[in-house]
Amino acid sequence: MSDLFLVRHGETEWSRSGRHTGWTDVPLTEHGRDEARRLVPLIRSHRIGAAFVSPLRRARETAELIGLHEPRVDADLREWDYGGYEGITTVEIHRTRPDWFLFRDGVPPGPPEHPGETPEQVGERADRVLARADAAFANTEGAVVLVAHGHFLRVLTARRLGLPASAGALFQLATGTLCRLGTEHGRPVIAGWNVRPPA
Repeated sequence: MSDLFLVRHGETEWSRSGRHTGWTDVPLTEHGRDEARRLVPLIRSHRIGAAFVSPLRRARETAELIGLHEPRVDADLREWDYGGYEGITTVEIHRTRPDWFLFRDGVPPGPPEHPGETPEQVGERADRVLARADAAFANTEGAVVLVAHGHFLRVLTARRLGLPASAGALFQLATGTLCRLGTEHGRPVIAGWNVRPPA
């Protein structure tokens, strides 16, 4: 099996300010576009067999800027549905829920079309994405690239390593970075994390 590359989209105004950004379709900042462009040499240094991208604009723009042509849009790669915490920072949440922790507690319901997700529900989506990535490995040569969002990719990493979704809390993930999940002795491992070339 080849490598699984995870790309977190570049910076947005909301990621810079720490606002939970699930379904809100905010664009990249200019700095976020620069973050994505700096990843191009890392991507080009590998043979890419397949690429998948979240339907949200910030991920699709990142995919385009790093040179992925016609990646498959996968709705399961969207960010955590933050429900009633959409657009709110952790600092603001802690004013009324000082012990709240996303990876343990999930979120309160939002509007009917965005009821929020538990860590386990996000993990179920991650498992579906990993199954599609494994199918791509079986049908092509080269790495598989997933371009998506911070909290989702952290959960996906936990699931790839055989951990519960809540273990995504262990993997801090910056904007505009590349991570590599590989294998050692047939077992999944983190081979690179939060990688970005020098500015």
